[in-house]
Amino acid sequence: MVKDEERRDEERWDEERKLTTVSVRRPDWLPAYIPELQGLRGIAVLAVVFYHCASRLAGAWIHSAALWGWAGVNLFFVLSGFLITSILLESRSRPHYFRNFYARRVLRIWPMYVLLLVVVYLEAPWFIGPSIAVAVKTAPWLAYIFFVQNLFHLTLPPAMGPTWSLAIEEQYYFLWAPMVRLLKRPRMLALVLTAALVASPALRFSNFAWMTPTHTLIHLDGIAWGSLLALGLHTLQLSRRAWLLLGLGGLVAGIWAAATVAGGTAFLDSALGVGFAGAVLASIASTGARNPLNAMLRRGPLAYYGRISYGLYMTHISVFIFFGWFDLHMNPYGAAGNWAIVVFRLAMTTVVATVLWYGFESQILKLKRHF
Repeated sequence: MVKDEERRDEERWDEERKLTTVSVRRPDWLPAYIPELQGLRGIAVLAVVFYHCASRLAGAWIHSAALWGWAGVNLFFVLSGFLITSILLESRSRPHYFRNFYARRVLRIWPMYVLLLVVVYLEAPWFIGPSIAVAVKTAPWLAYIFFVQNLFHLTLPPAMGPTWSLAIEEQYYFLWAPMVRLLKRPRMLALVLTAALVASPALRFSNFAWMTPTHTLIHLDGIAWGSLLALGLHTLQLSRRAWLLLGLGGLVAGIWAAATVAGGTAFLDSALGVGFAGAVLASIASTGARNPLNAMLRRGPLAYYGRISYGLYMTHISVFIFFGWFDLHMNPYGAAGNWAIVVFRLAMTTVVATVLWYGFESQILKLKRHF
């Protein structure tokens, strides 16, 4: 009986694939794994880390760049939108679509997330302030469980601050996966994504009182652009060179707009979304190219930081807090002490993220083969 059900599932998959393969398929030149994206992920996480060290870099040549480090989250959104939407498009006609997708997302996201929650609450006097009992009553732990901490005007403990972007991704994919499955026509998916790109800056401009600074509806630009990249690459029959030129054009146009006309406006995130989408698309279209830039993204420090990026992003502020005693010792030494603090923070967060990747994350991710 089980074999009969599996055979029927396979037959249904084949029939649905015949209907959709013509319009949705991965280009022949595009490999399943794109190593350059690891380097981009490394750039994103390092930008965020340096942003949270910006106060220690005042007066240094890198200070201005560090102040823009928050934009690393936007790059994360574009990368996530592209990768997850590609997976959804290529698996939407297969059996167990929802089970496999959500199980793999749980394995990737929840273990590190739950570990952070446990550590922060068990060490509440260090990371939150009050005792454990008081922290459980006052800190929004229930919001964390349902990934909605970004939707309410809550004061998050600094150690849990990075989870706002994680909540946005989880909410997005909770709704996006059914849409990809049910809306068979690519134009319908494109319409949904275009609506998100229009709505986000409009809502930012409206500045409603109920809208939090981290609300999902005003941070859809990056994920929507990444999803559009995946949809375009799987449906539009353009040459690899054409995609590369589009990517480079988007990169230049987006960064120029962010630095000029869009700066300080409701359209800044929109401009950054265009620029980062261009960077991701250019990296995808040039994957495997033998030049110093692609080589730097494929291997070396940036690629390594891309590999450990999730653990690094989730825990870096906790590490800063835990080693706060080092800051106190270095404060009397002025600029030299600040540089020592930044170097020490980067070293310690790298060590912690490395241990978490090899000893925790990668071991759990082996379970993905069951889904």
